[in-house]
Amino acid sequence: MKTKSKDFRVPAGKQVDLTKWPTCVKPIYQSKKNYHKLLESQVAALSALQRLHYASNRYAVLLILQGMDAAGKDGAIRHVMSRVNPQGCQVFSFKQPSAEELEHDFLWRATCRLPERGRIGVFNRSYYEEVLIVRVHPEILGSQGLPEALLDEKTLWKGRYRSIVDLEAHLHRNGTRLVKIFLHQSKDEQRKRFLKRIDNPDKNWKLSIADIEERTLWPDYMQAYEACLSATSTNDAPWHVVPADDKKNARLIISEILLDVFKGLQMAYPEPTVKRRRELQLIRKTLVK
Repeated sequence: MKTKSKDFRVPAGKQVDLTKWPTCVKPIYQSKKNYHKLLESQVAALSALQRLHYASNRYAVLLILQGMDAAGKDGAIRHVMSRVNPQGCQVFSFKQPSAEELEHDFLWRATCRLPERGRIGVFNRSYYEEVLIVRVHPEILGSQGLPEALLDEKTLWKGRYRSIVDLEAHLHRNGTRLVKIFLHQSKDEQRKRFLKRIDNPDKNWKLSIADIEERTLWPDYMQAYEACLSATSTNDAPWHVVPADDKKNARLIISEILLDVFKGLQMAYPEPTVKRRRELQLIRKTLVK
């Protein structure tokens, strides 16, 4: 693969203008057959590293996927994680908060689902919805039971960004590595994918009038994403803006970013102690008999 994950990383402190980040780049693959070969190779490598990750039991990895409707989040999870042992992977999808979740701070429901050491957690949408969809629809704040003094929009969003950055810094210090992906899709590509959902009866359920209404707010969402990416991309938990108009290409890029993170952990299988070696020899003698 000729691409490098750093090519898609948002530098810490950079003000993001999404009009300058492409939604489509030259494909990494040369053909459909070549795509499957590359993805299979990447997924196999990821599976092997996941087994090592599980055995070493020192780090946790959290993959966060954000993007507009039909950006390819579900497909990325399904293809990139296809060979990972289910015992070592946990996937959570964050939709409208429940009554119980609304009784807590906005990060609570996500922290309850953080991956354990040795496991990969995948968030299909995440706590970032609280500075994206809620920012585009500030009326949602009315249902969150916040004190009136905290609802000043001049300070509210900056406060939430700070809470997110503080949480992610805490997680990094304690061995959780975050991989944050924004699937950057064009509005026209979303239109094409919505039309395909209409044409394919098996996908009719994935489209609603509400999805079309949200399209009218596209500029507001882009502004919310720009502010979010600018405020929360850090050296320890950077955002990656992945061009998403080509789903195949996006999956290859995401797998490459994940592999780079795992390779950077410098993991190793646990070395048996002298006591453990003796125990294994006793077990061997018992089995031989």
